[in-house]
Amino acid sequence: MTYAKTNIFDEHLQLLAGFTKALSHPARMAILEYLAEQEQCISGEITGEIPLSRTTVSQHLQELKNAGLIKGTVSGTRVYYCIDRDNVEKLKKEMHEFMELITSGDSTCKIPPAKEKNTK
Repeated sequence: MTYAKTNIFDEHLQLLAGFTKALSHPARMAILEYLAEQEQCISGEITGEIPLSRTTVSQHLQELKNAGLIKGTVSGTRVYYCIDRDNVEKLKKEMHEFMELITSGDSTCKIPPAKEKNTK
C-alpha cells in the first residue's frame, strides 16, 4: 500500500496544500465566486448557476467544506452554504507568506541553455 507521507511535512505546508488542493478545480473556484456574491445559498441554487449536475456540484461542495473554505448548515431538507471567511482569510495570509518566501532573495534561476538537437 502506498502512503502520501504528508505527515513528514510541517503543519503550515499541510494546511496550505489542503486549501490549494480544494482550489485546484475550476468548478470549485466558480462555486466560491458565486458564494462570494451571496450571503448564503442552497446547493440547488448553485446548480442553477454552474453548468454541472446536482451530484457533481454536491461533490465539489463537499471538497470545499472538507477543506474548510465553506460552511454548510442543514435546515429541514435544505443545506445552506456560505464562505467560511475566517478560513479564507487564513488561506489568504498563508498564501501571501508562502509566495513572499519563495520570491524573496536575489537568487536567479541558473539553468544551462538547452542543447540544440541535431536534426540531420
